[in-house]
This record gives sequence, C-alpha cells and structure tokens, in this order.
Amino acid sequence: MAETGVILKDIRKSFGNVDVIHGVNLAIKEGSFVVFVGPSGCGKSTLLRMIAGLEEVSDGEIEINGRDVTDLDPSERGIAMVFQSYALYPHMSVRENLAFGLKMARTGREEIEARVNSAASILKIDHLLDRRPGQLSGGQRQRVAIGRAIVRKPDVFLFDEPLSNLDAELRVSMRVEIARLHRELGNTMIYVTHDQTEAMTLADNIVVLRNGRIEQQGSPREVYENPANTFVAGFIGSPRMNLLDAKWIGNDHIELAGGKIASPLMAQRLQDGEKITFGIRPENLAVVENSGEAIPAKVDFAEYLGGTQYLYCQLDDGQPLVAEYRAGAPIEAGRRIGLSCAAADHRIFEASGARIR
Repeated sequence: MAETGVILKDIRKSFGNVDVIHGVNLAIKEGSFVVFVGPSGCGKSTLLRMIAGLEEVSDGEIEINGRDVTDLDPSERGIAMVFQSYALYPHMSVRENLAFGLKMARTGREEIEARVNSAASILKIDHLLDRRPGQLSGGQRQRVAIGRAIVRKPDVFLFDEPLSNLDAELRVSMRVEIARLHRELGNTMIYVTHDQTEAMTLADNIVVLRNGRIEQQGSPREVYENPANTFVAGFIGSPRMNLLDAKWIGNDHIELAGGKIASPLMAQRLQDGEKITFGIRPENLAVVENSGEAIPAKVDFAEYLGGTQYLYCQLDDGQPLVAEYRAGAPIEAGRRIGLSCAAADHRIFEASGARIR
C-alpha cells in the first residue's frame, strides 16, 4: 500500500555551483501539522517551494499521497499555498477573490458558491464577502488568503511565513485560528517560519533546519526538552537555553564558574578535566544561597513581568546566564545569588555540540 502524506527522498537543491539543500529525507504523515523552522537562509522556504513545485528539484523525489509529483506542475500536485503577502486582487470583492481560482478551473457556478460560502463560514468572514481588500484589516486579508486555499480542497496546505506582516497581537490570534482550522479540516499542513514560538504552539512535529540540513525533528516537547545539539538547544526556546562552558571533574560533578553541580552520568565515560558544554533552561534554575553546590552569579538586570522575573546574570568567569524566578520578593540588580538545578533538568554537550545526556 502506498504511503500517504508527503515523502521527501534525498532532496537536493543547487543554484549553479552553490548547494543549498543537502539530501533531505522526511516523512510527513497525512493529517499532521509540520513546521519547518530555522534561521534565515537555512533552506526552509526553498524546501517548501520544491514541495509546491515552484522550485525545481536538483535531485531526489517528492511524493504526495503515494504519487510521485517531482516533475508535476503545481496545479497537479493537490496543494494550495498561502504566502507572506496576501496577494489579493484589490479590484475584486472578497467573494470574487475566493472564487477566482475556481472560475479559472471552469468549476460550476453552484459548486463555486457552495465552496466559497463554506470557506467563509469556517473562517468567520461571511459578513465580509462583499467588501474589497482595501476595506479589510491585515488579519481579515490573511483570512481571505487562507480561504482562497480552502476552496481548492487541497490534500496539503503550504504556509510560507503567513503571519510575518501582522502585528504581535494579530499574530497570536491568527495562530489560534490556523490551529483551529487544522482541527476542523484535518488536512496535512506544512508551515514555514523563523519564529520558534509559532513552531512550538502550532506543530505536531517540528523540523529544525540549518544550512540546508535537518538538525532534529520531533514533537515540540521532545525538541524543547531533549535537543540533539547545541544549535537546537540555543534556537528553540525563549529565552534560549543557557549554554555554558564547564568541566567534568569526576565523582558525578561538573565544575562551572567556581561552583559545582551534581550530574550523575551513569555509564558515560568522561575524563576528569574534560571540557563540556552545560545546558540548562532558565525555568529549571532555582535561586538559592551561595554554597559549594550552587553556581555563584551576580544579577546584572532583572526583568519584572508580573508573576515572573527573568534575571540576566553574569557568572564569576564572565559567562552570561538567564534564570526565571517566580517565588518571593523581586530580586534587584546588583545582588549576588546562587543558582542550582536538578540533575534531571540539565543537558550536557560535547565539544562538537552533540548531546551526551
């Protein structure tokens, strides 16, 4: 039986002599919501455009629901794409914008009307059908752009940074709308963003890209709690994971900036004095009294956010660190504190960046 969903087999892309995608293999289950995330230039939009058929594949195969679509035109792939720019026709009403693609495909009038009304109902834009794009807010225009994709009844929705042009409040509300849309429609959705908050809140599965390669893929929780390397650890999370130069000193302890942290490594074989990178999320640090079993630090800046404070600290060796603090009275800048963490909460990386535990 043919596999459903989207399958990428050793996908490569070159522009002249420059290789930008390096042998990507990925299986996306039918009905899942997958987010490609990574810094600018990592290849996420190029990969999406190859799935859409807007970029030629230099090598490899793309399958959608069991069909090899590598050499098919975009219109033959069963996909619909929503771009960063709304790309609406300004002289047409919302109704006409939604119907335009169907008219070009010579769809019957009754079928067009049914699909347009259904999409408008799903997106709650029924009352906007007779307006033109210039009379709409940014969020309403993006809903129309998504509606234009819905009426095509695609197998796969492709989103290329669709919320980048919206302000912060609208981005949050549109994330909720897109998540609701996925629950209601059940289609496969592939979403590209550089915003790791969007990735964490929307995805069933996150694919973290760097320099045209997949660094890690997994559920948001898996990628956040168990990053495969220092790149993923530093990219996913806001604030990011603290990544600190440290040294294994044996007897199940790490030396870090003049303090000691207990770290039972079980069967791991680190040499006494071996240099490592110590990773800890801000929320997993506890403020304690200075002692030999804590990391000594000085608070440079305290960011008060109501129920939470972020403490921007400097360790005694000059390394920066961020700690989340929720208990007790606010901590003022300039104060010296100790920081500790449970052995289960920190991560250890070797010199190459790969995670040891």
